[in-house]
Amino acid sequence: MCPAAAISPIVYVLDDDTAVLHALERLVKSAGFDVRTFPSAFEFLAAPRPNRPSCLVVDVRMPGLSGLDLQESLATSGWCSPLIFITGHGTVPLSVRAMRAGAVDFLQKPFEDDEILDSIREAIEREMDAWDARLRRSEIEKQIETLTPREHEVFALVVSGLPNKRIAGQLGTSEKTIKVHRARVREKMGAGSLAALVRMAQETERPVPHERAAAMSP
Repeated sequence: MCPAAAISPIVYVLDDDTAVLHALERLVKSAGFDVRTFPSAFEFLAAPRPNRPSCLVVDVRMPGLSGLDLQESLATSGWCSPLIFITGHGTVPLSVRAMRAGAVDFLQKPFEDDEILDSIREAIEREMDAWDARLRRSEIEKQIETLTPREHEVFALVVSGLPNKRIAGQLGTSEKTIKVHRARVREKMGAGSLAALVRMAQETERPVPHERAAAMSP
């Protein structure tokens, strides 16, 4: 996975109104984005989707599968690109449902060109940040995989805040040995400090093992 800044994002536009679909395609292209258009949610789901940062501009009411149903289906499948809803039949409950499910915006037709483009730029910015975060997590996971079983244990206890002496007691070894393992962990992880190791653990959302949680209490 390349950094998001090195990859051109895609804007998917879904609307069963051909005139709206073509108008949005021209507008989004004019703003410099790669655009893919679909007249239905089913056709979007059936089409191949490149592994690139993206966002969706989706009409709420489409035949077969509505925009809101598509949002739910994508969330269930693990698709996490941001959505912008557009509609000519918007209601407060619909907009609340969409926004609570993570939509970037909910725009009532007719909307201004700048309005939709601002929403797309915001969505793409969010996606770029998320893409880079996923890349960072992947790189950290690869580094963690290089650790030995004992180094895994030391890593978990170090980032939980335990000093070397208590780690040694937990693992039944000497403090000197823990210092060696700790140095190897930092070297393999490319971490210049304890703070860097803690950030890596946080970025990968690695929990402190339950059996060691008691050791963290005074």
